Amino acid sequence: MRLKGKINEWIDQFTTWRTNHLTDRQFMLILSIPTGFLAGAAAVIIKKLAHGIRDLVINAQFNYSHFLYFICPAIGILLTILFCKYILKKDVGHGIPGILYAISKNKGKVSRSSTWSSIVTSALTVGFGGSVGLEGPSVSTGGSIGSNIAQLLKLDYKHTIQLIGMGGAAALAAIFQAPITGIVFALEVFMIDLSLNAIVPIIVSSFVAILTAYFFLGQTVEYPAAIAEGFIPSNALYYVGLGLFAGLVSAYFLKVTFSVEKRFKRIESPWTRFIIGATFLGILIFLFPALYGEGYEAINSALRGDYSPVFGNAWFAQFKDRDLVVLILFAGMILLKAFATAFTFGAGGVGGTFAPALFIGAFTGLFFALMVNYLGIGDLDPAKFALVGMSGLVAGMLHAPLTGIFLIAEITNGYALIVPLMIVSALAYAINRVFFKHSIYTNAVAEQGVEVTHNKDKSILNMMAVNQLIETNFSTIDPDCTFRDLLPLISSSKRNIFPVVDKHGIFCGHVLFDDVRAILFNEENYEESIQNFAVLPDYVIHPDEPMEEIVQKFNKSGKYNIPVIQHGQYLGYMSRANVFSAYRSMMSEISED
Repeated sequence: MRLKGKINEWIDQFTTWRTNHLTDRQFMLILSIPTGFLAGAAAVIIKKLAHGIRDLVINAQFNYSHFLYFICPAIGILLTILFCKYILKKDVGHGIPGILYAISKNKGKVSRSSTWSSIVTSALTVGFGGSVGLEGPSVSTGGSIGSNIAQLLKLDYKHTIQLIGMGGAAALAAIFQAPITGIVFALEVFMIDLSLNAIVPIIVSSFVAILTAYFFLGQTVEYPAAIAEGFIPSNALYYVGLGLFAGLVSAYFLKVTFSVEKRFKRIESPWTRFIIGATFLGILIFLFPALYGEGYEAINSALRGDYSPVFGNAWFAQFKDRDLVVLILFAGMILLKAFATAFTFGAGGVGGTFAPALFIGAFTGLFFALMVNYLGIGDLDPAKFALVGMSGLVAGMLHAPLTGIFLIAEITNGYALIVPLMIVSALAYAINRVFFKHSIYTNAVAEQGVEVTHNKDKSILNMMAVNQLIETNFSTIDPDCTFRDLLPLISSSKRNIFPVVDKHGIFCGHVLFDDVRAILFNEENYEESIQNFAVLPDYVIHPDEPMEEIVQKFNKSGKYNIPVIQHGQYLGYMSRANVFSAYRSMMSEISED
């Protein structure tokens, strides 16, 4: 405790010094350097650790590869569950939704364990073959690093969010070696109100993270794609068709993921969830070994126009020369990848959805081109469509079209196809939004009653806590009392509302001073029951109600005070003036100078 007090004292002294010597902009620019390095190093560690485990597992398989492909993912998920239960002693959860929830409801504050827990759990899950990716955990770890730096230095909400953006952008930039993508991701997914002043530190943090990745991993392209010829304008309609198809496939992925997740949540025992999820995952990987792990090798095959990963199961190899069967197997692998990812999460694994989106996107584009060629309605280059399909699935699933465009352009050196990338990403995003209001990330947050949005008004309302706005300095009166008993309360109270509450705390209505003003001096009414003067309000507020709905109730009712009731129990009142004051205070806190 003495050391902690000393550290707090040093931080207070440092805060005083930097307030006098550095502007906020200068300080955030300085902080972008260590944030970028730490987030980049975390991404490198996740990647190295997961790939190291994967190499050990693959090298140990020898002649039992098919059997171990079935059992290894279960081992990794089991180790993840044990780590969470006995070492971490809490669930890691899905990383990016957790960061988004913290931004929306907890002023950006994330626990310290989040800076390292996803590193271990995602490496175990993915390294042993779980059908998810490392990108989501990397981004959430980077965002958590930024949040904890802000908490350590006691920064306000505005600068905390900037640091989360720096950390998340840096981690994504490092793991993909794609700096523009990291910046765009921070703009589309993390940031609520990003000004030009905040972009520069994010650029610096991404730059530092990229250098960190280059130092430890070398300068490489994750998905090398040789594009002999760029965009062919005559193929524009085919890219429009791919965009629509990719949007439908991305909607299918979300439907499967959300449905499977709901079913697993109904199972109370974590061990039952593990057994069911791991068993079904093992069966799917046994049928299509390409579903094992992140699937980078399979994606690179697709980018070469090679669909041999479909025949990873030796029994399917006999159908290589039957085009129709090949297309059926192709479609089966694409559709089952969604279930493999969902079962990995349902069983207790930890990972991200970037890699599944890239996997499905590559094979969706390849399938689309092969289908067009098979039907004889075009002569398309399957490799190009595989590459562009990746952007469509990222844009659709993540509701982040710009991220889809720049991610694929950077990680594949595919800028020659920037126009098709734009077409497919925009259409896939638009189609997915027809079916789903929320993305793969924001849906989990929405289920907790919080809407993640770039609308500043809604974002501020999300951050306002109802419990902190309840006013309790109202004089209550028992329903068994008479009007005479109300008179002393009227004379001593500064309020013009008197809640009628019984001895059990149940709200029975309220007496409005304006309603009884005319009979105050008429003693004939003094012995009447107070219930004769009480009225039930048209609107009440529940403490768990979203603030946006509360504001709507004030607007619709025209009232200045509305009672707050929980299960019939009286808690207090919320006033229009107090809500407006809290809104203005929050606006001042998060807005740029």
